[in-house]
Amino acid sequence: MATPTDENFQNYKKAEKKALELLAAMKAASARKVDIELALLVAIFELHKGSLPAATITAIVQGHLKQLSPHYAEKAPRTN
Repeated sequence: MATPTDENFQNYKKAEKKALELLAAMKAASARKVDIELALLVAIFELHKGSLPAATITAIVQGHLKQLSPHYAEKAPRTN
């Protein structure tokens, strides 16, 4: 039986997989990275709409970016 932490991680991995599938579909819809970036940020704001103020959502996004940045800093940038 999975522990709550294991179950949470598995749920996260399922959501991450869906997000990457969505990204692939978005790339097919628009080659402009800025369009995709803005659309993904809008989705985050819509996720919290009505339950958190915009400034709090911004802080949440910035906190996640600070956590992710070191992980991706170690990898060579993609050229596509």
